[in-house]
Amino acid sequence: MQNSDALRLAVSSTLVMAARQWRRASHGLLAAYNVSEACAAPLLIAGRLGASVRQVTLAEHVGIEGPSLVRLLDQLCAAGLMRRDEDPDDRRAKTISLTDKGRAITATIEKELTGLRAEVLEGVSRADLEATLRVLNLFNASKRVATPKRAAAARDDSAAASKRPGTAP
Repeated sequence: MQNSDALRLAVSSTLVMAARQWRRASHGLLAAYNVSEACAAPLLIAGRLGASVRQVTLAEHVGIEGPSLVRLLDQLCAAGLMRRDEDPDDRRAKTISLTDKGRAITATIEKELTGLRAEVLEGVSRADLEATLRVLNLFNASKRVATPKRAAAARDDSAAASKRPGTAP
């Protein structure tokens, strides 16, 4: 039996490799619809959230900062897949919705991704999938997982500490 540190290393290393494998597997599918991996996340998540969603809410669900999302939304709007509108409840905010073309492409991609998931995860039991999901949810909920804000705060703390005599990051 491996010790806990070695087991955790194996899990985190395998997580990185699995993410790369999934990106490779899904890349061709997305490319067939002229959708980049970066644009796929906001496109598909907007479809899953339904109707219209505030831009800030979409950014939270995608897991990126607002300015990064804006660049992707610009591309998706230019491609005719999404629309940005003024929020009727707050003129400072924008709502995001899929166009008819965006809904059609999203539905097709989701259907093909369902097939790809079935193929890639063939032979993995429901119990193993549920256990994997529990572990990944715990990982995502960890206070130690760096979000963009946490990463910036950690850099600021590290920079401040390095300016104090006798301290090391």
